[in-house]
Amino acid sequence: MGGNQTSVTEFLLVGIPLSPRMQLLLFGLFSVFYAFTLLGNGVILGLISLHSKLHTPMYFFLSQLATVDIAYACNTVPQMLVNLLSPAQPISFAGCMTQTFLFLTCGRTECLLLMVMSYDRYVAICLPLRYSTIMNWKVCDTLVMVSWASGVLMTLVDMLLLLPLPFCGPQKVNHFFCEIIAILKLACADTHLNEVVIVTGGVFLLLGPVSAIVVSYGHILRAILKIQSAEGRWKAFSTCSSHLCVVGLFYGTGIIMYVGPQHGDSQEKKKYLLLFHSLFNPMLNPLIYSLRNREVNAALRRRLGKGRPL
Repeated sequence: MGGNQTSVTEFLLVGIPLSPRMQLLLFGLFSVFYAFTLLGNGVILGLISLHSKLHTPMYFFLSQLATVDIAYACNTVPQMLVNLLSPAQPISFAGCMTQTFLFLTCGRTECLLLMVMSYDRYVAICLPLRYSTIMNWKVCDTLVMVSWASGVLMTLVDMLLLLPLPFCGPQKVNHFFCEIIAILKLACADTHLNEVVIVTGGVFLLLGPVSAIVVSYGHILRAILKIQSAEGRWKAFSTCSSHLCVVGLFYGTGIIMYVGPQHGDSQEKKKYLLLFHSLFNPMLNPLIYSLRNREVNAALRRRLGKGRPL
């Protein structure tokens, strides 16, 4: 990183300017949310790996989503907690760039995984007789690998444009962690190309998958309405509604953050919106899937039942 001719070796994350008592309160609250995120997604991963009935493509994709959420939370939340206890604690230049890379990679991978999950539901409900043929394990592995690889490669483009920029001060990043838009504001050079690439990537990775998901669920809704039994309609709707809740939370925040204007007073509001996105989304995803999914609930009850003393 010495080749980027920067005089800044570390950054200070501004976060939320609050009183020490309020910072301590938020530290405790965020720590609980973080623990629930790790516990909830860990339980999802454990149930899927331990119960053979959950060894299906749908739950394979769900396990990948849980993995992304754990990585997402572990990359951003600990730094928030450190800043709440020690607001003046700096983060190194290398650490900041690493955090930016991991944040973008996890976010973009989740974008693509959610689109893959909607395609899986489309095939399961609209083409049930061909489901096992279309969604075989080779196809599932390929879709997951392409999602991860695409997330990494697109982030590498942003990092290759970010690292050569000179940073000559100030060192204060107006965010809770090293978010790329906040970092670009500190560069002592023209960042127009960086912003164009970020917005273009946002359009491709947000509006593109959202359009595909809307089309998929249009077909799914039409297929659900044709199901004769009420139980069959409820099962299909329950599974799809869980996915739609997660899609709405994730894509709604992402579109506001990276497709809308990147300047003006809205940036401060976006900072707090991204706090919700980083802290609550990974925690809510396992709750949404477990509360609205009979198979996950049944697997959890069986596992808890086995642990009870006679």
